[in-house]
Amino acid sequence: MKPTPAEKRAAFRALHEKGCFLIPNPWDAGSARLLEHLGFQALASTSSGHAWSIGKSDYGVTLEDALAYLSSISEAVDVPVNADFEAGFANDPEGVARNVSRAIATGIAGISIEDRDVANGGRLYDIPMAVTRLRAAREAIHRSGEDVLLVARTEGMLDDPSALAPAIDKLVAFAEAGADCLYAPGVWKKDDIAAMVRAVAPKPVNVLIMRPDRNVAELAELGVRRLSIGGALAAVGWAAVIKAAEEMGAGSFTALGGRLPGSTLNGIFGR
Repeated sequence: MKPTPAEKRAAFRALHEKGCFLIPNPWDAGSARLLEHLGFQALASTSSGHAWSIGKSDYGVTLEDALAYLSSISEAVDVPVNADFEAGFANDPEGVARNVSRAIATGIAGISIEDRDVANGGRLYDIPMAVTRLRAAREAIHRSGEDVLLVARTEGMLDDPSALAPAIDKLVAFAEAGADCLYAPGVWKKDDIAAMVRAVAPKPVNVLIMRPDRNVAELAELGVRRLSIGGALAAVGWAAVIKAAEEMGAGSFTALGGRLPGSTLNGIFGR
């Protein structure tokens, strides 16, 4: 029997209680099924990977696009799914709450809300407004009666990798406002990661894998509880397609020799 959304949510929360786990980011139902087949215990959506898969740029999807995507991957797999819900697809806290309620109905086990004001040039909300928006998301989860994990993320270190102190200040405020997991994509130096983990302990920290010069064991040693890769896996796929297509355009079909047999793929997706 397929697990219920409540069972997926309970399993997802348990994963955050100890150890360090990786949640790779599928961009559609097929990639979600593939990653589940490969043994991953949980998945996370990718706003950029999904956008590219439907011919749009990152932050170019609509709320309806995002909800359809979350529904498709949540229904496709038996493992929990964390939603990259961008900035909640609204500026005002009431809009964030309303949209989070709709996202919960897709069956997700977790949801991340970031502090980027997409409609105003991508600037970051200040701490009071970011906290107010996060509390609105927290209240929407409470009203739903569902045990959906709330991830709070600040985007500042993507813009300035040296901006550790402002990022930690925000994450501490988010933790105090009810976030279950904290996330600052862009943090990469070991000392910075360790400082971030200490600042919000005992709440778990998610780290975005940005380069290949880290491994799970050393990040776990720093106290990181959760790892994600954002749109990186989708970008790897696009790179392979572009390379093969360029070779074909030049008259060679050599790249097609590396494809998976259709029987293998049918075996994965034919359950």
